[in-house]
Amino acid sequence: MEDDAPVIYGLEFQARALTAQTAETDAIRFLVGTQSLKFDNQIHIIDFDDENNIINKNVLLHQAGEIWNIGASPADKAVLTTCYNKTCDSRVVSCASVWRMPCDWETGSNHESPDDSAHNPQTLELLCHLNDSAHGNASSVLWEPMGDGKRVISLVDNHALLWDLQESSTQATVSSTVTLEGKGQLKFTVGKWSPHHNCSQLATANDTAIRGWDLRTMSQIYCIENAHGQLVRDLDFNPNRQYYLASCGDDCKVRFWDVRNVQEPVKSLEEHSHWVWSVRYNHSHDQLVLTASSDSRLILSNMVSISSEPFGQLGDDEELSDGEDAQPSDKVKEPLTDSVVSTYEEHEDSVYAAEWSTADPWLFASLSYDGRLVINRVPRALKYRILL
Repeated sequence: MEDDAPVIYGLEFQARALTAQTAETDAIRFLVGTQSLKFDNQIHIIDFDDENNIINKNVLLHQAGEIWNIGASPADKAVLTTCYNKTCDSRVVSCASVWRMPCDWETGSNHESPDDSAHNPQTLELLCHLNDSAHGNASSVLWEPMGDGKRVISLVDNHALLWDLQESSTQATVSSTVTLEGKGQLKFTVGKWSPHHNCSQLATANDTAIRGWDLRTMSQIYCIENAHGQLVRDLDFNPNRQYYLASCGDDCKVRFWDVRNVQEPVKSLEEHSHWVWSVRYNHSHDQLVLTASSDSRLILSNMVSISSEPFGQLGDDEELSDGEDAQPSDKVKEPLTDSVVSTYEEHEDSVYAAEWSTADPWLFASLSYDGRLVINRVPRALKYRILL
């Protein structure tokens, strides 16, 4: 069996919402939310069995509406958030809610009849709404990274609302708010909570601009005007370099920024031929960057020059025994060069999301609008080059 071969799973409905189950660090698990106008929408819990190269699934009903965004609690495997559209008084409104999976959802999956859960799906338990009707339509919910699952931010039109979840997430109160001021109908398109600075910073995008916010004072700390030539679609922070931020957008570009100097990007990638919807740093090896686009392709890049280890691993000196001397010529390493590692073309529709597994740093999933989920691995040769 070819170890690098992709594994494909097809949902019967269209989908664009994907997340790794952050609190699950043993099993390789992803959550997918469907986007059906006619039928009850679903959350598919996708477990990847690495040894046998197969997918096991469970299905939960999400009767509230079509899912546009999904997020998993960093602290509780059973808790998740969704942003979804529903029709209210003959108009469509976008809401955000916190849900709990039924405690026995795993019994829906067994190897003899893996489709049982699809025929008799259980329903998610609503814990609370994150709806502040005064502010408008919710586009995404961001969990505090590495947090205790008690703080989330919802992006609602031109507001970012910081919520405190209490009583097992059954109650939510807004503790503070950021408002985007300016002319016209300003709207946050995407946001990312920084894992650095004690989780006190947030980056948001609206139109072509990227802004940084201090969550302690709820004030703007930087602004990258015209970060992209067209709409910014996604952001991600480098997990190891606290000032480095990646962005992508409708100008087909992926850009890397040092937010201390926002005049010019540190690097730009122009490998996609259509809108780039998703950019993701690998959690363990920050030179590995995934990008997903409406050109139906997923690209894995090795951005080693702007990673935390631009010269590769430098720990060799300590590993030498007393009798060995390091040769000076061996130690002067040239920086490795940035390159596209692989282009993945298993999708036939726009790829809206890509996520790294929380449990296995060499494995990632991508989701296209036609409901195709593809699980791939970093090529073995590159994995060993990084590790060795």
